[in-house]
Formats: sequence, structure tokens, C-alpha cells
Amino acid sequence: MTFRCSCTFPISGPNKLPRFKKWAAANVPEILFSLPPQVPVKSEALTVRVRSVEDRRILLARLDGVKL
Repeated sequence: MTFRCSCTFPISGPNKLPRFKKWAAANVPEILFSLPPQVPVKSEALTVRVRSVEDRRILLARLDGVKL
């Protein structure tokens, strides 16, 4: 499976990947994504790779205003 597009959004604190996975399962179960193996605690952003520009648009629209 090829993940051609990426989107980066602000997220801070520990456990970024589990928090995003839980949110994605509840809010965008139709979108397949790829996450990095780990993200440093000090990092203030998360980059998610998705399959298409349309998936990226949907993901960013649903993330708008969400605090993870």
C-alpha cells in the first residue's frame, strides 16, 4: 500500500501515537494512514501519511479544532 501524501498537525505531550490512533478509530475509521514508529516527547507536531489528497483533506477537516 502506498501512502503518497502527508499532513502535519500540532500535538504535544506524551503518548502522541496512541492518542492519535484512538481519535482516528473513533472519527475517521475509513481513512488508512501510516504513522512513524515513534515521536519524541518534546516534539510539538505529528506527521501522518495518507493514501490520497482527498484522504488528507478529510483528515485535516476533521482535525480542525480538535485538541489531542
